[in-house]
Amino acid sequence: MSKEHGWATPAPAGLVALAVACFTFFAILTGKVDHSCIPLLGCWLLGGFVVQLIVGIVELMEGETTGGNVFTFFAAFFMLVGGLEFFVKFMAHTNSWPIDTRIDGWAWTVLSLVLIMWTPAYFKGPLLLTVAILCLDVALPIVALMDLRVISSSMAPVAGYALLFAGILAIYISSAIVLSSAYGRAVLPMPGPLIKDTPAPQTYKNAA
Repeated sequence: MSKEHGWATPAPAGLVALAVACFTFFAILTGKVDHSCIPLLGCWLLGGFVVQLIVGIVELMEGETTGGNVFTFFAAFFMLVGGLEFFVKFMAHTNSWPIDTRIDGWAWTVLSLVLIMWTPAYFKGPLLLTVAILCLDVALPIVALMDLRVISSSMAPVAGYALLFAGILAIYISSAIVLSSAYGRAVLPMPGPLIKDTPAPQTYKNAA
């Protein structure tokens, strides 16, 4: 998340967009809604793309390597590509176009591996954000393996509930950031990081 100086942090908006995606995917994966909603979901994801792209750019401008890059690739692949694909898949289903959707599994595998390998960078951030990322680490590989048809769709609810929990945490974290900025103090508690920076050892020069 952005530093105190310079631009105001856009992270809350990015987290709201993430929460929208997580909640809607939860609804799809757990059968709360049927697949006729796919075009509408595509619209919501395209809206999330706009938000997360802006967030990613500002975060990178502020020197936030982890958050800036994660928001940027989420904007591109989770939001833009995901939204456009829902329109394509809806048209394919409507017109009986043959499409091998296993290609999605290969792409989601890349995104899953990248997020998992980048996760330790979040260990130095707020604990709740780390937990949200760990939830995504559970959900994304399941989605990838289902698209690859390696595992059955019976695992979909597991991914769905992991996304729901990540979305709830995203709402809480975004609220904590906005309220603390508005009041100049912590309003909602935010536990500290798993790994704290250790001060550099002091060195002493011999007295002349």
